[in-house]
Amino acid sequence: MEWYQALILGIIQGLTEYLPVSSSGHLEIGNAILGVELEENLTFDVMLHVATVLSTLVVLWSEIDWITRGLFKFKMNNETKYFLNIVVSMIPVGIVGVLFKDQIEGFFKGNLLLVGYCLMFTAVLLTFTYFAKPRQKERISWLDALIIGIAQAIAVLPGVSRSGSTIATGLLLGNKKEKLAQFSFLMVIPPILGQALLSSLKFIKGEEAFGGVGAMPMLIGFVAAFVFGCIACKWMINIVKKGKLVYFGIYCAIIGSITIVYSFI
Repeated sequence: MEWYQALILGIIQGLTEYLPVSSSGHLEIGNAILGVELEENLTFDVMLHVATVLSTLVVLWSEIDWITRGLFKFKMNNETKYFLNIVVSMIPVGIVGVLFKDQIEGFFKGNLLLVGYCLMFTAVLLTFTYFAKPRQKERISWLDALIIGIAQAIAVLPGVSRSGSTIATGLLLGNKKEKLAQFSFLMVIPPILGQALLSSLKFIKGEEAFGGVGAMPMLIGFVAAFVFGCIACKWMINIVKKGKLVYFGIYCAIIGSITIVYSFI
């Protein structure tokens, strides 16, 4: 992998992890255009996701600090309830990740037609939020957290936006915009770190290698994903507050249509 390819993929990952347009879908498109076989560079893919997790920790540090301080009081307070909701939201994606991750990745890898269809699904989901009249609940319940977690599990499909599906689902359930973006970004931290840990263990055991990615491209991709992840995370929080998700629905519809047409060429 060349340094400029790593830079482009890092920028794509950083921006699209938080914007509701599907990072996995855009990485598949980017790989196809750049001629990169990312299935041979799984460690690089994981590193990009770890970089965006770090950007989440930086941007939402005050919320993470609030949760941590509350947990160490060792009582059932608002912070503990929030943390338990995050745990509940992780259950569906954990089940899908353990049982079906390899099959899903193998089925969708390089299949731009299916990526295009999934982008169209994301477009429809985001458009629904424009017409929805949420009840503006004061806090996210455990049942809402579970349903939002199911939406996150569905978003393992390349082209289905994780942030878009979780935020849109939360809005349709009647949760406040101000709370949803933060919850959506925080709930993805444990699954990505878990995936990074598993990848690290495979690397140590010799079951997984760098796949031809040198140290410099790896570093460039990591830094690009982190910097643009910070920018996109802050931007997305403001976008959700203003209710502008429908514009990303239009974008996903356009890119999805182009991807579908491109897959037949």
